[in-house]
Amino acid sequence: MAKVFRPSTRESSILSKIESSKEYHRRKALGAIRDCAEPLANAVAMKLVENDLVETTDKNQLQEQILTSLETLSIADDFDIDYLSAPFRQVVPQPHVVSLYLTAFVIEKLIHHKAVVDIYGSDEEIYACINRQVTKYIP
Repeated sequence: MAKVFRPSTRESSILSKIESSKEYHRRKALGAIRDCAEPLANAVAMKLVENDLVETTDKNQLQEQILTSLETLSIADDFDIDYLSAPFRQVVPQPHVVSLYLTAFVIEKLIHHKAVVDIYGSDEEIYACINRQVTKYIP
């Protein structure tokens, strides 16, 4: 007969604290978007163009699209966030929720915008570029 695994109270407590800590940081990051959406969208759009990861005909439209994405993220529920970012969860070991969402948006949806000519670079390069800007505004 197989042995039934029952985690101890201490293990359960530690696992619970880790999960609640992750959820707390996620909620805090999503709440902070409202305060810094416009400068963050500007910084991300500028760096994507400067690093030659996105080729565009109009940087202002690129910024507006990223700003719209951030506003959508700030009011989205967990399912919508997880659905869009699911294919990119393995890009880095512990991704920032905002960076991961913007990376997924750039790779999957922004490519179809009329002002975007092409998107270059790997998923990791795009995530790294976006994450550097996001961590400046949302720790």
